[in-house]
Amino acid sequence: MSRIANAPIALPKGVEFKSDAEGVVVKGPKGTLSLHALPGVSVENQDGTLRVGMVEGGEVKYAGTARALIANMIHGVTTGFERKLELVGVGYRASMQGKSLNLSVGYSHPVLFEAPDGITIETPSQTEVLVKGADKQRVGQVAAKIRSVRPPEPYKGKGVRYAGERISLKEAKKA
Repeated sequence: MSRIANAPIALPKGVEFKSDAEGVVVKGPKGTLSLHALPGVSVENQDGTLRVGMVEGGEVKYAGTARALIANMIHGVTTGFERKLELVGVGYRASMQGKSLNLSVGYSHPVLFEAPDGITIETPSQTEVLVKGADKQRVGQVAAKIRSVRPPEPYKGKGVRYAGERISLKEAKKA
């Protein structure tokens, strides 16, 4: 097995872990996450430490993936995941209206984005959007959907971008 699959996962206090033939369930202060069973992989709890192992005749390729997914689940239910977006452009702003994100990003109308269950969206300032949740995949997916409303354009860099994202700008078109 890979080095990643052999690494143990520490189970923090306040986190419940349950594994059966159907999959893995992790409960913590931030919520409950579940993962379907990957073929040929077994997960054992040994005194607060989780070990990923192989079932006889199972394929090695899923062991590292299973270990990484379970570690992300445990991190998600204890501290959660966060993705920060920035709005760059004159007049571009975001605000919350209940559970909906209201984006003014250069269209003739405001764009309303509904926050799905398990995801919270915050706007610390008019040009920043924080997407938070326990599931790493869902947080990233919601952030990508918000970014796709107005992705950064290559000439001035205006649009919605991830915090710290570098946009390589093209040279202006010459007549």
